[in-house]
Amino acid sequence: MTLVRISRRIALLGGISALGGCSAVSALNSAAIPLDTFDLLPAAGTTTGRRTSHSLLVALPQAPAAIASDRIVVKPDPASITYLPGARWSDEAPVLLQSLLIRSIASTGRIGYVGRSEGGPVPDTALLVRMDAFEVNITPDGTMLAVVDIALTVLNDSNQNVIANRSFSQSAAADSDAPGAVVAAFQAALNGLLPAMADWAMRYA
Repeated sequence: MTLVRISRRIALLGGISALGGCSAVSALNSAAIPLDTFDLLPAAGTTTGRRTSHSLLVALPQAPAAIASDRIVVKPDPASITYLPGARWSDEAPVLLQSLLIRSIASTGRIGYVGRSEGGPVPDTALLVRMDAFEVNITPDGTMLAVVDIALTVLNDSNQNVIANRSFSQSAAADSDAPGAVVAAFQAALNGLLPAMADWAMRYA
């Protein structure tokens, strides 16, 4: 009789464990659902103008926690934050923007070296970056508006003195709420911002 009770208890515990396992596996499967991944392209500044053999390092942009991820931030209203369903950036947004800035500046062909602050030669100047907005705002009429707001500071690396600073802001409306359309709106905003930021940085590099 004792053996039967033990067997039943083991069977019951095994059943409960199995149910718990199924629940855990289900949760893992949901978390593992792949998201569509999107990248953004650089946009070169002016290829003619002042040239320099100096080196410029671009710092990893500072950003609020909501932006500093690989998810596409959506703000239904000023006090709410969510993420675009089923979509993600190819990297965390600050890393993505850092790469875009470096490639946009390098594409001007007017500077000796430009790269990440995490590596490379001792720079003549450093470019500090702050992401104040990199998000989709939903307007009262339901328009999906990609908003990019970036603050740049050029720093003399030898004495850490600020040479110049400026804010850049641009927005573009998406044709729909589909991820591809939203990303296209971000690209449209950056197509105006990146050349302007590259040209401005080159004035002080």
